[in-house]
This record gives sequence, structure tokens and C-alpha cells, in this order.
Amino acid sequence: QVLILKGLKQEVSCLCPSPDGLHLAVGYEDGSIRVFSLLSGEADITFNGHKAAVTALQYDHLGGRLVSGSKDTDVIMWDVINESGLYRLRGHKDAVTQVLFLKEKNLLVTSGKDTLVKWWDLDTQHCFKTLVGHRTEVWGMALISEEKRLITGSADSELRVWDITYIQEVKDPDEPESKRSKESSPGAEENTEEDETLELDEHPEERLVKCSKVGSIMREGRDRIVTLATDQTGKILACHGADAVLEVFSVLSEEEVQKKLEKKMKKAKKKNKQNSEEEPERSVELSLQEEIQRVTNIRASSKIKSFDLILSPKGELKIVLLLQNNIIESYNLNLSAQVPQAVRASKITIGGHRSDVRTLAFSSDNIAILSAAAESVKIWNRSTLQCIRTMDCEYALCSLFVPGDRQVIVGTKTGKLQLYDLASGSLMETLNAHDGAVWSIALSPDQRGFVTGGADKCVKFWEFELVKDESSVQKRLSMKHVRVLQLDEDVLCVRYSPNQKLLAVSLLDCTVKIFYTDTLKFFLSLYGHKLPVLCMDISYDGTLIATGSADRNVKIWGLDFGDCHRSLFAHDDSVMYLQFVAKSHLFFTAGKDSKIKQWDADKFEHIQTLEGHHQEVWCLALSPNGDYIVSASHDKSLRLWERTREPLVLEEEREMQREAEYEESVAKEEQPVVAGETQGETGLAGKKTIETIKAAEQIMEAIELYREEMAKLKEHTAICKAAGKEVPFPVNPILRAYGNITPSAYVLEVFKKVKSSELEESLLVLPFSYVPDLLRLFNEYIHLGSEVELLCRALLFLLKIHFGQITSNHMLVTVIENLKKTTISRVSEARDVLGFNMAGLQYLKREIEAKDEVTFFADATDRFEEKRRKRKKKEKMVLAVL
Repeated sequence: QVLILKGLKQEVSCLCPSPDGLHLAVGYEDGSIRVFSLLSGEADITFNGHKAAVTALQYDHLGGRLVSGSKDTDVIMWDVINESGLYRLRGHKDAVTQVLFLKEKNLLVTSGKDTLVKWWDLDTQHCFKTLVGHRTEVWGMALISEEKRLITGSADSELRVWDITYIQEVKDPDEPESKRSKESSPGAEENTEEDETLELDEHPEERLVKCSKVGSIMREGRDRIVTLATDQTGKILACHGADAVLEVFSVLSEEEVQKKLEKKMKKAKKKNKQNSEEEPERSVELSLQEEIQRVTNIRASSKIKSFDLILSPKGELKIVLLLQNNIIESYNLNLSAQVPQAVRASKITIGGHRSDVRTLAFSSDNIAILSAAAESVKIWNRSTLQCIRTMDCEYALCSLFVPGDRQVIVGTKTGKLQLYDLASGSLMETLNAHDGAVWSIALSPDQRGFVTGGADKCVKFWEFELVKDESSVQKRLSMKHVRVLQLDEDVLCVRYSPNQKLLAVSLLDCTVKIFYTDTLKFFLSLYGHKLPVLCMDISYDGTLIATGSADRNVKIWGLDFGDCHRSLFAHDDSVMYLQFVAKSHLFFTAGKDSKIKQWDADKFEHIQTLEGHHQEVWCLALSPNGDYIVSASHDKSLRLWERTREPLVLEEEREMQREAEYEESVAKEEQPVVAGETQGETGLAGKKTIETIKAAEQIMEAIELYREEMAKLKEHTAICKAAGKEVPFPVNPILRAYGNITPSAYVLEVFKKVKSSELEESLLVLPFSYVPDLLRLFNEYIHLGSEVELLCRALLFLLKIHFGQITSNHMLVTVIENLKKTTISRVSEARDVLGFNMAGLQYLKREIEAKDEVTFFADATDRFEEKRRKRKKKEKMVLAVL
């Protein structure tokens, strides 16, 4: 492991490296995009524009622009250098699945689940062509043969291949339109039936590009495409479905196609000579299968989730696969071999489980954590977070540490109890405990035995005993079955009361029955849940029992009379696990809604929510001292939570919760309408968020302060005139904090602090009453020549959205006139400076190059080779990071 890029709480849904290999764009489940620097590991830029998960990301070939597609059906273009959104493209009716730039022209191709492939002209920001040749969702696209071919993959086993022809604009302006369009696309008349395109004659854009279907390549997989991609050179194409097979194809270059054609021509000529009397000469063409050849199929050890590939100059293909079961595999493929065979080079499997963890347990000294899943039991060191033991097991459902922490017991889905020794990591004993799954296991408070509950409607009591081992002199630990309690329903959970007098048993009939431990006589029935109770726990003093159910409620009962104290609506889905904190009436619950919550059983209050998991939380375990919680989820992660020493104020927690709810509601609100903007194909890139509202409020506060200070200054001037002497002017503490700057300079400081990506959205929510003051201040700033670029951007946006009000306001006519003069002069100055600097830099570059050629002409080649080697080395390091 080289680097961890720490994001926020949302799940990562998409990755895209920049062309220079120094940055990584990361798309998240909530629609935000963050660009990380791979050198520092920090998130340099954040873009907020999508309302749903980001599904596709792509940089242009220079790395200056980033395009993103989302489940919200929008495509957004971002300016990475200016850190701002450029525009939003609307047109797809379902989630966008892939976005591709065409280097040759300023064009973009997008595919979606709405079965369409759309072509966008980025100069005019509109869709000029839609391919409708697919019957089902288009799940992937790739460009090959120097962007002259497009390959699309959908829900069937066909890879459709499309020819892209860039049609040159005819330069004679006097020529009639009809003649020009005919001439610009030779053979267009013959191909009208074959072309699966939507092209209308009245659109002049049809002359940009022509796209026609060539044919199909059949995949071996029968299901939908999951990932379809090429390497950077475009020579290798690979794809996979929802199975474990990666199909690799090789694409012939133009030279290779020519060579093959020449060979075919020679063969055809020979044949023609022999059959010259019977047959006339036929034209020779390569079939699609000959141009795109199947290389091999790579079968991974599990279902593939995603992949990437690199073709080295020596002709070796390196492929990395990310599998569904949490493994990363790397394969090497020698393409020059007669029959290329993929060889697995390495595999990353360290640490985690291959399937969902269904049970967790803490050792009595709070140091070791047990986690068990469908294939293995792992023991982790809590302080170092390292896995110290891995033992194979059957599908585990419940577990505990034997007193002394040297052995562990695991209950399985097949009804077995498995006893493991931690020192040797070996399975010591397996007992067939139940005829169905062992759903629950609980250690007795006297630590002499334990109790298990299973799907065979039995509660079984066990004791620990030492038996003589045949292989060694020493005695070893074993389990002895003592008693059985037969019930009418499947047992889902069992718990002892701390004094061991009572045993609580949760049944499939939605009730919890309490029995006396010694006589097994019935004591109480807790009835009230609408669905089965999946988890429960009894408090340390034996007075309360809390039950969590699939009906999403937690009920708190008194153990003396079995009365329900309170019913709490705990989670948005089933409550999966519940446990009391040691020596307190606080308890934690885990739910299928991916949240962990803490509750107070005396005051019946929700204390806090622990968010971090992305999917259902199956189980959790509290350390005996109550300082740590470990939780396991369907998102394949184990998370360790630590109790801090800082006090928790409930009012503050409520306030933070309300703020979070407000922020969510802001994101879901309708976006403000821009004057003069129609809800057409394009729109603003950003969206209204809590950050943009805060930025607008800061600008408003700064203008308010400016107004107050100017009014005070007028008053002060009048007082000085009346008094006939200088009276000291009180400086505002905020301005003093900024180093005694003027009120107008303070407004500029606040303005500069607004994030570039949030500027337009902040100005959009700014009330018009503040705009006249801003325009006057802009005039002042631009006249001084400070921040010309930023201020012009803001000025033009304000003029666009408040055009009607500004032009109808007579007070602002002179301001706009002045702005016109100052802006044009300052912008042309800035352009002159930039032009001069560019020319200077180019001159210096030429000077240095000329000098180098003269002095080091002899060893120039060696030095270039050395530079290339270093660059390659650096690229390899960065690629390793990626």
C-alpha cells in the first residue's frame, strides 16, 4: 500500500486518472466529484453539480477539462484549471453510463441506459446526432483505430461496431447548401438505408461527423456488459459481464490492415488466374472479425467488478482485475506468443474477508476482535488493526471467546459448533449441536458454560470440560451438552440475565419468552412486536431488557413484570443487533439502514448516530470496558469506533442533526431559475448547496458592513466640519483584524474567498438589492487593476441574470458606462501582458534549445534516452499508485 486518499462519508462510485498521471478524479454516491493530487494525497478541488451518484468520468487529452455523467441523467463539463463548472448538457432520459472525448474535434459522445448514444458539439453545446441502433441499455463504449471506430456494448452478447467519418466543411460560401452536403459526404446516397442515425437535412451539423454501423463482434458472455475499455494506445480492447471471464481482443493498426489486405489480394489474384475463364475479378475486403481479433479469455477466481490494462512497449499486456469478493488480481499476457496465455502475476487478498461478516466478538481484555464470515474466522489486534490469525470455517452466524481468551467457539449455518485454538490456529473440535442453523450463542455469567438457540426450535445448554487428548499428555478443552429446552418456534436469539436466574429467548412468532434458568419454568412473555425479534440484550443490573425487531422498532421492557416502558422507532429498516454498554443503561443498535445509533434506556432518548457504513450493518460488538465498538457491514468493511473523552451535549447533537436535515432539503430543492435561460439542452453546471448559501450570506454581510462604514464616514466628516478640527474615527474591529483595510477592500477580500466552483451559484442566490453596490465596487476594483479575471467573470454573470432590472434602473446607467470603459481597457491590458509573457517564454525556450544543440550535440541522444528512462520510471511509480 502506497497511498490512501481520504474522502468524506459517501461511497466512491467512479475513478478517472488525469492524462499527466498526477491527479485522480473521484466520483461519489451523492453526486460530488473530488480531484486528488497523487503527490500530496490531498483533495485539491471539489465539484458539486449532480443530484445522484456519478457513473462516468473522463478527462480530455490535455487534462484541462473533466466531463462527468450521473444517474440523474445529466452530463456536466468542468474546468479543472479554473476549478469551476462550465455547463450542463441535458438530453438522456435515464442514467448516463459512459462519456468519451474525441481528440480530433471538440466533440463528446455519451451513452445511457435509455438505449441512446448521443453526440455533442461542445463549441455550440448541443446534441447534433443520436444513434438509435440499440434495443436495450448501452452499458459501455470505447473508441478504437485512432478514433475512427466506436464500439458499444449493451445487454446482449453483441459488441456493435460503428464507423466514424469526419466530414470536412466545404469552404466555398456561394455554393448551394444541397450541393455542398452531397459533395461533402461521398457515397451518402447509397448508404442511407444502412446508416442507423438520426440525421435531419435542415441541420447543418450533420456535416461534422457521419456514423454508420459496420457490424458486430460476438462475445462469449450471454449477460450484459459491465465494463468495456481499451488501453491507452487503443490496440487492445477488453470487456466483461457479470461473470468471472474477461474477454480480450486485439485491434489491428492501419499498417497491419494494409499488410493483411495485400496478402489477401495476392491470394485472390492467384485464384483469379486459375478461374479467370469462369469468374470476373472481385474486390478484396477484410472482415470485421479479422480486424478485431479475439486474443484470449481470462478466467478470474471470482466475479469481476472492474478492470484496467496497460500495454508495455515490449508487447506485454498487464491487466488488473478488481473482484466482487474483495480481491485484486494482476495478470500478464504475452501477445507475441503463438497462443497467448494469461499468467496470474500477483494477488492482493491480505486482511479482510471474502464474504460478509455475520458475527463479531471482543476478548475479555479488549485487545482481540473475532470476526467470522462464510469462509473463515479471523482474529484482529485492535490497536494495530492487523489480522493475526485466519482459520477456515463453515458459514458462521454467531461466536464467542471462551473465558481465558485462548479458544473461540463459532456456531454455523449447518448447526455445528466449532471450537478453535488461537495459539495454533487449528480446529480442535466440531459438534453437531442443532438440526438447523445456530442463530445465537450466549456465555453464562458464571463462565462455566454457554447456551445456544437454533432453527430446530431448541435451546441447548453446554458446559466446558477438560478431556484427555489421545495425541498428547495434556488435557484439552471440550464442550459437553447438559440440558435442552424444547419450544414451539424457531429460536432467533438467547440471552442470560447477569445474575443467571433468567433466560430470555426470542422466537419466530414475534414474542420473547423469559424462563427460569434452574427449572426452565416459564416466567414472562413479552408480546408487542409486529415482526420477529432479531436481537436483544439485558442491562447489567438485570432490570431492563431491550428488544430490536424486523419491524424497525426497539422496545424497552422491565424484567420484573414484563411491562413495556417505551417503544422507539429506531431505524429505517430492520434492527439487526442490539447491545448494552457495560455498567450503564445506554445501548447501541445496528440497522439495515447502514446506521449505528446510541440510545438512553432511562430517558428513552436518541443520543447519537454513527454514520460511516454504506450498506446494511449485520452485527456489532462492544468491548467489555465500553470504550470501543466494532461493526460489520454488507459493504465488506469492519469499522472500529472509539469513545472520546469530550462531553456530548444532546442539544448540540440535535442542532447538528437539524442542520444536516436542512442541508439535505436544500440539495433536494428546485434549483433557482436563471433569467433568460430556457430549460433546454444546456444549463448551469453547479447546484445550490449549503456552501453556496453561506458564501452568498458572507458577501451580503460584507456589503452591509461597507454600507454602515460609508454612512459612519459621512457622519464623521460632517462632525469634523462642524467642530472645525480632526476628531479620531473609530475603526471597525473586523477591518482592524484584516490590518486596518478600507471597507471596499474588505468586500474584495470576502469575494476572493468564495470557491471558484461555487461563485455562480452564490451570485444566483444573492438578492438584487445588493447588486448595485457590488457593481459600483467592481468598477472601483477593476479601475485599480486588481483581480480583473475574477471580477469580469462575476460581472458578466450578474449582468446576464439581472439584465432586465439593471437596464431599467436609471441610477445604474453611468455605473454601467464606466464599467464598460474600465473593463475593456483593463482586459486588453491583461491580454497584452499575457501575450508578451508567452512570447518571452517561447523566445527563452528557443534560446535554451539552440544552446543545448550547440553544446551537447554529441551526447544529446544519450541525455534524451536518460530523460525518457527517468520519465518512464516516474510514470511507472505513478501508475503503481493508480
